[in-house]
Amino acid sequence: MSSLAGQLRRDVPTVGSPASPLSVRCSDVNRDYVFLTWSPPSADGAGPVLGYYVEKFDMSVGRWARCPGVQRACCAPVTGLKDGGMYQFRVLALNQAGVGRPSKATDPVLLSDPAEPGRTMVVKLDRGKEIIITKDQLEGEIRVPLPPTDVHASEVRDTYAVVSWSEPDPRGREKLTFYVEQTLCGKDSWQMASLDQTVCSPRFVASDLQQGEAYCYRVRAVNKYGVSEPSEPSPPISLAAPRALPVPPHGVLAIEDTDSSVLLKWSEGKGSEDLLGYYLYYCPTGTSDWTTVNNKPTANTSFTVHGLRKNKEYVFRVKSVNREGNSEYSEESAPILVRPAIRLPSTPSCLALLNCTGTEMVIGWKAPKSSGGDSVKGYYLDQMDTAFRRWGEVNVTPVKERIHKVCGLAEGHYYQFRAMAVNMAGVGKPSEPSQPFLCEEWTMPEPGCPYDLEFREVRENSLILLWEGPLYQGRSPVTGYLVEIMEEGGGRGLGLGHSGASHRHQPEGVGVPSLPSEPITAQTKPGTKDIEIGVDNDGFIFMAFESQEGDEFTWAKNYKDTIDPERATVENKDNKSTLTFSDASEEDLGLYTAAVTESPQDSASYDFTAEVIALVSPWAVEVQETGGVRFWLQTEPLSAGAELHLVFNDREISSTPARKINFDKAAGLVEVLIENLALEDEGSYTAQLRDGRAKNQFTLVFVDEKFRQALALSQAKRADLKRKAGPYFLEYLSWTVTENCEVIIKCTVTNVSKDTTLKWFKDGAEIKDFEHDQQSGHCTFIVEQMTEEEAGVYRAVVSDSRGEDVSTLKLLDKELEKLQQQLCRQGGLSASPLKLQPTAEGFRLYCSLKLYLSYMTTAWSFREKRIDQEARSRPGSSVQKVWIDVLGPTESDKGKYLLEMFDGLETHKRTMDLSGQAFEDAMLEYQRLKQAAIAERNRAKVTRGLPDVVAIMEHKSLCLTCHAEGDPAPEMSWLKNGREVVAGAQFTIASDRQATTLTIHGVKAEDSGLYSLRVSNRHGSDTVHVTVSVYRRGELPRADAVEL
Repeated sequence: MSSLAGQLRRDVPTVGSPASPLSVRCSDVNRDYVFLTWSPPSADGAGPVLGYYVEKFDMSVGRWARCPGVQRACCAPVTGLKDGGMYQFRVLALNQAGVGRPSKATDPVLLSDPAEPGRTMVVKLDRGKEIIITKDQLEGEIRVPLPPTDVHASEVRDTYAVVSWSEPDPRGREKLTFYVEQTLCGKDSWQMASLDQTVCSPRFVASDLQQGEAYCYRVRAVNKYGVSEPSEPSPPISLAAPRALPVPPHGVLAIEDTDSSVLLKWSEGKGSEDLLGYYLYYCPTGTSDWTTVNNKPTANTSFTVHGLRKNKEYVFRVKSVNREGNSEYSEESAPILVRPAIRLPSTPSCLALLNCTGTEMVIGWKAPKSSGGDSVKGYYLDQMDTAFRRWGEVNVTPVKERIHKVCGLAEGHYYQFRAMAVNMAGVGKPSEPSQPFLCEEWTMPEPGCPYDLEFREVRENSLILLWEGPLYQGRSPVTGYLVEIMEEGGGRGLGLGHSGASHRHQPEGVGVPSLPSEPITAQTKPGTKDIEIGVDNDGFIFMAFESQEGDEFTWAKNYKDTIDPERATVENKDNKSTLTFSDASEEDLGLYTAAVTESPQDSASYDFTAEVIALVSPWAVEVQETGGVRFWLQTEPLSAGAELHLVFNDREISSTPARKINFDKAAGLVEVLIENLALEDEGSYTAQLRDGRAKNQFTLVFVDEKFRQALALSQAKRADLKRKAGPYFLEYLSWTVTENCEVIIKCTVTNVSKDTTLKWFKDGAEIKDFEHDQQSGHCTFIVEQMTEEEAGVYRAVVSDSRGEDVSTLKLLDKELEKLQQQLCRQGGLSASPLKLQPTAEGFRLYCSLKLYLSYMTTAWSFREKRIDQEARSRPGSSVQKVWIDVLGPTESDKGKYLLEMFDGLETHKRTMDLSGQAFEDAMLEYQRLKQAAIAERNRAKVTRGLPDVVAIMEHKSLCLTCHAEGDPAPEMSWLKNGREVVAGAQFTIASDRQATTLTIHGVKAEDSGLYSLRVSNRHGSDTVHVTVSVYRRGELPRADAVEL
């Protein structure tokens, strides 16, 4: 079997896949058939179980093979096995995450005919002899087999049915195989159901059935001699209705048991049938970390869950299990705190007489070793006069202190006392009676006995012993104490197992000894730890104590003083207790002790002094040029024995190639170098330093915006370093404006080679006309005149086999507005002084610029009053000029004119003083131009003329009409070839004030020529011409003529 185990294939489950199925069993073993059952896995994984794979292991082949199909329920027939073969089987569950681990393999199963042993009979004879007779010998004459009998369904599920039958009897000596036939009930159309199978066992799995249909089956036996008649048909066989998953349990109740276990009870879900049992799960309250309790279904409705942590809160839930799978989870139980069920406290001990006045005694005792799982609420004290031998109550209500004054005693009598502790469970058993105490007044000079001896910080070679001083002082102050120690068993000297007693010492002598302490073993328990001190992430000093002996702790200052809650807070969690100071100062210095409440000898102390390592420079974060990140801090110089522990997110880390940690002790320098900062480096870094007794810790909270900024800068610098491995832009694309208002777009490339290429693009289209100085790397593209068409996205790409770098300049929106402002500024600086130009309408004051854009706002003023909005003024502009027209000027238009041009940041001003001779000359020129304009307006002129060339066929009439205007009305005359046309029979001239018409009747070839119309008046004249082309019938007119 060990060699077989070595041959098993190890399936590696996927994350979130289910656990392995359980309790795989084989039943109904036949020659080539076996029926498997199993229990579903206890853990579903990332999703519910969707089905199961069955695998078989043929011992003669030596490897696992998966059976076809996915099984939905926790049972399956396995067919097609080798007759007489030895097999093992196992099952794997699958869910949406994948296939889980295989189950434990079954024991090897030998396939054989289960009826074979019944075919052999043993006949006993005298003297121990016997005769073995087989049915093969008796049935040797049977050739063709008889039909099988008792055909029926032995297993019916919702996806298949197992048809079983009995072999014919007698069978014959030949082994049989079988043919299985099926038909729908009520029909006689039998079909072969086992067409592709050799059925060796009296079992057949019918898996091609339709839900809701009934089928009948019959079987034929086959041997080498032939095929039998069919058996009687089976009763109707139908698929079973799909079986539902079991109903989840309800009423899950968790009950306190011990400090590591909980008793769980629940009720069975209604309607649950054929349950295999239940799976149990638990989880710490407030988490989703569920743990499976049992890997085998439990059949009971109660279960004790062990292995829980004391004083930790848990919730529980349960699943029902049957062959169909697991139910949904039950509702969670109410949270329960793991702790022992509250019991009665144990007995107090060490009752001692602390003082006596003759009628009163003060009795003291020690607390019980066990409080019963709940704090002790108080004590009852009984007394007994030894003369009467009867116990009586001292106090009716419990007292909280372990010292009590007993009054009303009889002097000279002996009394015994016993004490009982009280908690929530009730009153505990009484202690052992004290020794008899004589009631007489104490007057001895020596002090009384110390009491209440307690052990703290028990270690292998030391311990701390505490006690209370005597209540009876004697005649003088106490000067000290004598402590006696005795090895248990009577020997002297210090060894394992000691008891101690203390005496009070004063000048009068040594007082009465205290009662001996209980025996204590001087040993350091495994896992014992000292108190640690440090600074938390919020900068508060804390002390921490951890112990495996319990998770309830008591803190004290100087052993006796309780902790002031306004100075420090205590937090107990699991097996650790933390004391955090609100604002530590000299007032908080002192000796602090932490003890396990139920086991005070398991304690530790720390002397809180001002001895800490001083900080020179706090944590700082630097991003280096290579993209690496450096954290560092500096303290005062440390000795060669100084220690550093670097904690990242509550986990101590050490130096690695990717994250180097350097510690320069002489300089007090701690630095962390991270080559490639990543998301997993976000968190808190705490440097814990110790140098002798001095220690301190410093935390860097490297999260949120601080981390994101460093990560972005680191990634940018790494990308820039990678960029500079090939050709790159030393200066990215930028623009500048020249004095001539040209825009120069420029960049500088470096680290180029002979294979380096540089391309420019605008809005995706390549630009060819840029200049590139190979020597300096400077590249420029000049825009001589910036227009809207020149705006857009400019991109330059430099590349070769080593890499590529891209620079983009978007001359859009705000960047374009910035460029326009600069152009306007340069244009404003280039503006000329104001100039005057008289016109026919008045004066034009103008200013010339190298470039004017509409982005620049202008304002014209006359005598400090805006005039560019008035009716007599008309401002205007062009690409290189700004002007204003003053219409119809008069003497009142003398004065100072001002032009203001605002480029978005600055205002550029130009002025002109239009007065004196300059004004007079301008007015004269204006009057001249005005009169010339009037004359031009009234001059005779043709308003609607003639075409350049007209064509007309011979013998037709031609009318030529022109319109003219002028004041006075113009004189109009027609000319032919320069000679005036005279009206007559052939030529008719009709004229009015604004039009004249020349009609040529019956045109002939000689009428072709250049005709003109001349109009004139006293202001001037105008002449238009038309060429007349006469063609004969059948000829084509001139190509450039208008045909009339």
